[in-house]
Amino acid sequence: MKLLPVIFLFASASLSAQEFNCKVKINSDQIEGTYKQMFTTLETDLSEFINNRKWCEAKFSNIEKIDCTLQFTIKSIASQNRYAADLTVQARRPVYNAAYTTSTFNFRDSELEFSYVENEPIVFTEHTIESNLVAVITYYLYMVLGMDFDTFAPEGGTPFFRQAENIVTLCQTANEIGWKAFDNNKNRHALVTGVLEEKMKPFRELWYAYHRKGLDNMVQSPEKGRSVITKSLDNLQNIYDANSMSVLLSVFMDTKADELINIYSKSNQAEKDNVYKLLTSIYPSYSQRLDAIRQPAVK
Repeated sequence: MKLLPVIFLFASASLSAQEFNCKVKINSDQIEGTYKQMFTTLETDLSEFINNRKWCEAKFSNIEKIDCTLQFTIKSIASQNRYAADLTVQARRPVYNAAYTTSTFNFRDSELEFSYVENEPIVFTEHTIESNLVAVITYYLYMVLGMDFDTFAPEGGTPFFRQAENIVTLCQTANEIGWKAFDNNKNRHALVTGVLEEKMKPFRELWYAYHRKGLDNMVQSPEKGRSVITKSLDNLQNIYDANSMSVLLSVFMDTKADELINIYSKSNQAEKDNVYKLLTSIYPSYSQRLDAIRQPAVK
């Protein structure tokens, strides 16, 4: 699924590289009087775990690698060798024929606790969960892959979302936060369940049309590409009508708010007003930020 459209977009002779170009950052400034070298070691170990492993059967060239960042903020020491943290996951992909990358995933997970002893092996076993940290990281890598593949082919990310769903299932018996249904409508369970729900299919239709039919055509024809994006945004209303509390709505705006403002900076006023009206009806808390969409086009 990935190979054909990506070869069309980003041809390269080398097809043996792993999938990720991932940077892991751990901020432990909130933790005082503890051994900080441990977190530097963890950064290195997680980076090697992510970037040196093959995560799927598709072949990636070096320029096709998914750029992503995992930013941990250690909030407290829950107990000996156990930490509470926030995790922000961001991923990007190139836009066809442009010196520009578009964000494909931006998500903050504030329900993370994990145990870690310096230099302990970082190991992932497909059918068992031995480490909550590894489970969380692996879950988000599959979510990033799914979101990326969905931008290239309709529902192309389904195999990866299913992998993430399997991890959620395995974690139901673990005494860890962030995995359980109904505990939080924006946790890991809610996120992957939302993506795979039939009634949330408009989100995936939006994601494919926005990227592959919209952004990837904007260099060749800005008006045509923008028109496709504008039409694709109608799916936000369908998502809202199906579930106004869906985590997918916040995922979309957290990922795309700045880009939307940029896209419509040179649009005609009628299009600006229509997009602004749609977005602010669904995201009233963003209205001040989205005011930039209505500003007159820069000549």
